[in-house]
Amino acid sequence: MEEEKITIIEGPTPTFESIQDGWALGLNEGPALYDLSLTRLRTFNGPLLVERCYRAWRNQSSIYLHYRNRLGLEERAPIMAARSLEIEEGQVLLLWIRRTADQVADDMDADVDDSDPDQHI
Repeated sequence: MEEEKITIIEGPTPTFESIQDGWALGLNEGPALYDLSLTRLRTFNGPLLVERCYRAWRNQSSIYLHYRNRLGLEERAPIMAARSLEIEEGQVLLLWIRRTADQVADDMDADVDDSDPDQHI
């Protein structure tokens, strides 16, 4: 069976925000420690992508965000929650993902300007 995934097809590496919300921290329960992050991605059909996440979870399967890191290497992170928003500029997909300590450390070490929010999936 092919892995369920959402892939960023153009734009810069996504930016990830650390999560401290009480409800989101509950997504981190398990035998291993991970960091939860939120990323905001511009999209053309956010509700459809959220539905794909719900369908995977309903089938007790995982769904992953595939993206390129700052070095251009492919990475993936499990999506733990998803929400679509309509804003003036278009649709935005909010993804709460689980990341390893190494992935988070790579973000902190990067000395790159993240001011370009034009990420499309």
